[in-house]
Amino acid sequence: MSRMDDKVFNCEKELTLSVIGGKWKMLILWHLGKEGTKRFGELKALMPGITQRMLVNQLRELEEDAIVHREVYPVVPPKVEYSLTENGESLMPILDSMYTWGKDYMKNVVEKQIEPEKPAK
Repeated sequence: MSRMDDKVFNCEKELTLSVIGGKWKMLILWHLGKEGTKRFGELKALMPGITQRMLVNQLRELEEDAIVHREVYPVVPPKVEYSLTENGESLMPILDSMYTWGKDYMKNVVEKQIEPEKPAK
């Protein structure tokens, strides 16, 4: 059993899911990992269903977990960029594997469930 802040984890899988779990974190990581550094507005545009508040919260959590780096430039208007840390970069092979698994699952399971049945002769 291990602790991180006020959370207790029974195994490493729980910790991993705590850091990258949820609907939006993996998408944020995917875009930063595949497309490089992004500004807030660029990330928001890549995920049309996310609210501004949710994106702010998810980015803060990823930053607190040392997965995303937030760079603030001292210019007017303020310029902030987000990129993956070394820990964040280390997640990309996992996300690539999850993408491949999802693509295969879609082809082999989901699409077969929605195919119209062929009439019996």
